[in-house]
Amino acid sequence: MTLADCRAYTAARRKDNKKDGSIHTELGHLRSVLVWARKQRLIMFAPDIERPAKPDPKEGYLTRPEVAQLLAAANAVHVKLAIQLMIATGARVGAALQLTWDRVDFDRRMIQLRNPFDKAHRKGRATVPINDGLLAALKEAQEGALTPYVLEWAGDKILSIKKGIKTAGTKIGRPDASPHMLRHSAAVWLVEDGHSMEAVAQFLGHSNTAMTYRVYARYSPEYLRKLTASLEL
Repeated sequence: MTLADCRAYTAARRKDNKKDGSIHTELGHLRSVLVWARKQRLIMFAPDIERPAKPDPKEGYLTRPEVAQLLAAANAVHVKLAIQLMIATGARVGAALQLTWDRVDFDRRMIQLRNPFDKAHRKGRATVPINDGLLAALKEAQEGALTPYVLEWAGDKILSIKKGIKTAGTKIGRPDASPHMLRHSAAVWLVEDGHSMEAVAQFLGHSNTAMTYRVYARYSPEYLRKLTASLEL
């Protein structure tokens, strides 16, 4: 495995219209496997794997009026419910798609986004309260549920909601709308409303509050404001 091999792979994937972020992840998996193999003494050494630079995280988010428009533009019930669920809980799309009714506690008005029987490590899956709007939507959805999954379509589990959200986003002039953008928007709204970074981190399921500060602190109306008073002439 040589530097030329890595660069040839990157060039081939770009030719297939794959973005650098995807290529970065793919080659990262390869590097992880090689390091594991070296630790297990299956190979003598793990070669260096060159990857394209990881793109900066997308910072686009939707305002409250835009999410209202997105809901109105969604042409399927399950897409509307997915939007409401991800905005009201800040859930990652994987957690939303895998959410089952047994983890929705209507009496206590809580949702456990993490499956307690899933032993795999999952990022950002907290237990969060259910607000009034989501409560009404969930009760209506449960009345007609045909599967154990909260998000379903035609009596089957949904594997992806990306296309439905993008279609609705295109109708309102936001073709960049995506499931991740809904989570990001929820976080921005929380910070804009003045909630502490520690509380937002817990709500989002972040294991490290420093990441919450790094990504969302600038959206806080009080961010660094007190410091500027020390710089008055």
